[in-house]
Amino acid sequence: MAIKLILLDADDTLWHNMRHFEVAERAFAEMIATFADAGIARATLSAVEERNLKHYGYGAKSFTLSMIEAAVELGGNALPVESIARILETGRDLLRHPVDLLDGVGETIEKLAEIGELVLLTKGDLLHQETKLAASGLGSYFRAVEIVSDKTVGTFRRLIERHGVSPMEAIMAGDSLRSDINPALEAGAWAAFVPQPNAWSHEHAPEPVSEPRYSRLSSLSDLPRLIAAINGVEDGEIQGGFHAA
Repeated sequence: MAIKLILLDADDTLWHNMRHFEVAERAFAEMIATFADAGIARATLSAVEERNLKHYGYGAKSFTLSMIEAAVELGGNALPVESIARILETGRDLLRHPVDLLDGVGETIEKLAEIGELVLLTKGDLLHQETKLAASGLGSYFRAVEIVSDKTVGTFRRLIERHGVSPMEAIMAGDSLRSDINPALEAGAWAAFVPQPNAWSHEHAPEPVSEPRYSRLSSLSDLPRLIAAINGVEDGEIQGGFHAA
């Protein structure tokens, strides 16, 4: 059974993302240095961000609100108004940073578009993600764009059904085990993990190394070769998996 539907994550799968959040975190730690050292500032921000996911979801705007809340938590009434203004400006920088494609992504997307139907599946703020896709120059390759509040097993099942394929005819590629890989596998699809440095701890999860529909790739450019291998296996399994990393 051949792969017909190719689902792709966006941030840190197609273009750089976490490195911009790293810059913002460092800036936050410097702003709050009067009240806490860098380690405590980062830990507090991380805890607040995790706590706020159920309220604000994912993305730069959510992160900005969490920076403000963490600053108030650390600085209390002594926190100067100027610090809030600087945090807001840091958040605006996150929203307007240039879209830098990861190496080889442009050529890879062209190849993938010739293999199957491409669908972008990503979390985050709707407007920001749409803006980044437009700036990336990749928009014309995708048959559909799905921007969701979270990626769950139900998300994958509904999306696969909507596109009229079976789970075994779909593959998801992304940099998050928690959001991209494990729910796709549970939904019955194939999954390709493309790890990136400085991954957000919230996205960590056990690696399903014993699952025959799971593969770990060194880069997205390995995905066309993986799909060719899947399509060439009659019984639907790649013996021993496909690990290019």
